[in-house]
Amino acid sequence: MLDNVELIETLDQSKTTWEIVNESLRVAEETAKQIEAASAQYRPCSVRAALLYFVLNDLAGVDPMYQFSLDAYNSLFLLSIQNSPKSEMLADRIKALNDYHTYAVYKYAARGLFERHKLLLSLQMCVRILQAAGQVNAEEWQFFLKGGQVLDRSQQPPNPCPSWASEEAWDNLASLDQLPAFKGLASSLESAPQEWELWFRQPEPETAELPREWESNCNELQRLLLIRSLRPDRVIFAATTYVANALGRKFVEPPVLDLGETFADSTALSPLIFVLSPGVDPTDALRKLAAERDMGNRLHTVALGQGQAPVGQRMVEEAVRHGHWVFLANCHLMTSWLPTLEKLIEGLENVKPHERFRLWLSSNPSPDFPISILQRGLKMTTEPPKGLRANLLRLYNGISEDSFKACRNQAKYQKLLFSLAYFHSVLLERRKFRTLGFNIPYDFNDTDFSTSDDLLKSYLDSYVDTPWEALKYLIAEANYGGRVTDELDRRVLGSYLQRFYCEDALQVVNYRLSPLPHYFIPEPGSLNSFKDYIMTLPATDRPEAFGQHPNAEISYLIEDSKALLDGLLSLAPKTGSGAGAGQAGGKRREDLVEAIANDLLDQVPAPFNLEAVMKAKQDDPSALHVVLFQEVERYNGLLVNIRRSCSELVKGIKGLVVMSADLDQIFDALYNAKVPASWLKTYPSLKGLGPWTRDLLARIEQLAKWVEGTYPRLYWLGGFTYPTAFLTAVLQTTARRNAIPIDTLSFEYGIVNLEEREITAAPKEGVYVKGMFLEGGGWDFEAGCLCEPQPMELIVPLPIVHFRPVENKKKSSRGV
Repeated sequence: MLDNVELIETLDQSKTTWEIVNESLRVAEETAKQIEAASAQYRPCSVRAALLYFVLNDLAGVDPMYQFSLDAYNSLFLLSIQNSPKSEMLADRIKALNDYHTYAVYKYAARGLFERHKLLLSLQMCVRILQAAGQVNAEEWQFFLKGGQVLDRSQQPPNPCPSWASEEAWDNLASLDQLPAFKGLASSLESAPQEWELWFRQPEPETAELPREWESNCNELQRLLLIRSLRPDRVIFAATTYVANALGRKFVEPPVLDLGETFADSTALSPLIFVLSPGVDPTDALRKLAAERDMGNRLHTVALGQGQAPVGQRMVEEAVRHGHWVFLANCHLMTSWLPTLEKLIEGLENVKPHERFRLWLSSNPSPDFPISILQRGLKMTTEPPKGLRANLLRLYNGISEDSFKACRNQAKYQKLLFSLAYFHSVLLERRKFRTLGFNIPYDFNDTDFSTSDDLLKSYLDSYVDTPWEALKYLIAEANYGGRVTDELDRRVLGSYLQRFYCEDALQVVNYRLSPLPHYFIPEPGSLNSFKDYIMTLPATDRPEAFGQHPNAEISYLIEDSKALLDGLLSLAPKTGSGAGAGQAGGKRREDLVEAIANDLLDQVPAPFNLEAVMKAKQDDPSALHVVLFQEVERYNGLLVNIRRSCSELVKGIKGLVVMSADLDQIFDALYNAKVPASWLKTYPSLKGLGPWTRDLLARIEQLAKWVEGTYPRLYWLGGFTYPTAFLTAVLQTTARRNAIPIDTLSFEYGIVNLEEREITAAPKEGVYVKGMFLEGGGWDFEAGCLCEPQPMELIVPLPIVHFRPVENKKKSSRGV
């Protein structure tokens, strides 16, 4: 063996190889440790990236079209690594990468979100980032989402400022006073009510200085809680300021949709998806982009509908080979064909399409739209511009020089065209006031404007004297009015045009179109001169620009704030613990809900004994008693449902019964301070859980007093589940008493300027009714008539009203 030279050489070589491999393993181990140490230093970037991905992933709960894939997000993160500023200093590099990627995610997501959800995205990103940094108090954030939960006011101190702080606001403040950072808030309001009222009445309280020591004691989030409690109409603006101060102004100024930029981010494998909103068609913008990219003759459009699916499929297959663009419009109308389209898109990787091929899709938001297409594609929302200035500018940008000069009577035409454009813009923007704008929202579009423009040119060229009545009728009644189904809404259109189309509009220099001095008809000039004037208008519109009272915007701002808070609440984690998750103030979700359910069981009374009630009232078979029996029966069903649900929920939390899907929904609703949907079947309500519970107890109290005694002196109309039946019963009672047909009776209404305690007996005819409210107006108790509401006063209580049945022919016009 010792003479075997080959064996000896092999052994020597093996030893050398072992030493080399051993050294390589040692080096690899050292390298792995260095890589791991280097990776650990970049952990803040991975934490931020993961956090932001789950923010995007949660958005699917807000709208089914908000779908984002992990693959696309990974590509976005790699681009952020590549494009973010480099630095030799690790701390600077990490900060630069985090800042760059955070804004890149915001731009990427905001492009596919509707305007109403963009602040929701910003605020959610901001809070998640601050929570990860330990800068958000869990209890305070939960209060911001839910407000104060007060089921029983017996332990609550009385409202020290009832003249300006509503009961709901005081509930919030009393609950806020229990948080550590707000100890002494209630006593501060009692000791300095004038200072707090002064802050409350500020037009922009989010930027005003807080009373006394609270200015220095409150951080940004705590200031937000005070705004949420006292001025819910300013939550949107306060939240915007909060995000801007925490992340930067650019996170509350969404980038304008740029089709060219979106196209540059796309590939032949990823569809580009327009998420549609009413009144907007992206076809013209797409044709313009195609012309700019030398694809004007190679853009093929198909409006999907019955029988169009095979045409669209054939076009896509041909475009893949030849590098054309295909636009499949209105995909929501062909949901049955979308699975075929999904397979077609998934198969693009295998067929390797032409690099210039692009597939464009448009669809209304639909839960049936395939998730894989949404995750693979680039989403863009299309919405009409917001504000009078933006709408006027859009209309004038759509008018060509030839069209502008087509009418021979230029002096009249230019002024009346601007009036028409202002009329159109006002109608579009008036919808934001909800029911204070229109009783029914209407989708006025550019076709209405262009048709009215053609009418204006034709009539001005055909008549020497301006045919005002014909123009007003054709525009307000026939053209725009053709969409209007409500008589009061039709009156609004007529009132606007009565002001905008009159002789003064032509004769008066700078004729005002609203009480505000900014909005007037400019003097005749070039098309560009009108555009220049439009650019001088305010970017945000006050209610007076629409002829509305300054209080009108309070209603829609409160609704927008509520929508924002509901959206944030729906995105809040449902399980786990930590800031804003399964624990709040050290209590588990289960403990909080169990306490609420037990409170409800303590407060909600047992149902009435309907048989005993009917037996007690059998001697007086009046129509009003029939209403009482019906109301008792309905409320009994609700009371039984509430008590059974709460009892089963407590058992489910303790593990004594299985938690069903219904109990899960009730659990989530109670935790979020909402009324469970199954409890709202008896009568609808928009109240939160606390106010709704107190309202229910007041309704039951009214019925209990009627059950135990005789007819009430006055009735709370809102306390009935079916007020129409009650009013019909009042008419029927009078008809029977006077032996006249019920269809000859109607109500005459009289205001009773007395307090409830001053009414000692029911009226001889009819009933006294309380609990009615005025929206958009005030009541002058001394003069007994309507008046303008006070600032910040959106809804005011009406005095007691006497509903008196009278025969139609005898009905007087008193009080009209």
